[in-house]
Amino acid sequence: MSASILDRFRLDAKVAIVTGASSGLGVAFAKALADAGADVVLTGRRSDRLNETRALVQERGRRALVVTADVARSEDAQVVVDAAMKEFGRVDVLVNNAGKGTAVPATRETPEQFREVIDVNLNGSYWMAQACGRVMQPGSSIVNVSSIVGLTSGGLPQAAYASSKAGLIGLTRDLAVQWTGRKGIRVNALAPGFFPSEMTDQFPDGYMESWFDRIPSGRTGEPDELAAALIFLVSSAASYVTGTTLVVDGGLTAS
Repeated sequence: MSASILDRFRLDAKVAIVTGASSGLGVAFAKALADAGADVVLTGRRSDRLNETRALVQERGRRALVVTADVARSEDAQVVVDAAMKEFGRVDVLVNNAGKGTAVPATRETPEQFREVIDVNLNGSYWMAQACGRVMQPGSSIVNVSSIVGLTSGGLPQAAYASSKAGLIGLTRDLAVQWTGRKGIRVNALAPGFFPSEMTDQFPDGYMESWFDRIPSGRTGEPDELAAALIFLVSSAASYVTGTTLVVDGGLTAS
């Protein structure tokens, strides 16, 4: 008997890795993956916050493994995947969510500031994808969390952040072409609009509200709305979707 449409969104017996799982959207992603039936490997640099996320996954009846790591370091990315394989014996889903944002005028941004953002957002996603790509089996899925700032201007001086997020979209296309046919690994990207996070907490007062007139939905997004899009992309509901960037922005880039 073939699976129903709703069954195709289930992730039972799957193992997912979520980077940047200590706060914000990473927590929402981890909870959604657990709700869909997956066990979750949680990684980031703050072990205390990761343990809080682990409790949320376990409340949903799924297993969770915490691995403290800095994905900007390729050796740390390999440690995460090795730990997942040792604990669970498989990796089916990678969510490259770890990210860092800055808003520094281009003439004042230092090389160190620029490199730090690229190292986390773009290079870190590549190191994680590379390590996972070596062990993932056909039917696996990678989602890179980009941003609408990779597609259009956010109105702030964000050269490093915009470059990293645009780079993720290019990386997504290339890995999809390399791996979907040869390895059976689908690779897609999410491009969120304005969602509450630690990064948006640093925006100037009134900044996000100033965009509401340009957002047809007239508001910021809820983390669960983005998490639902993630579940679609990583599940077999999206088995014929690869190399694409799914924009979740309330219509902002269409207006």
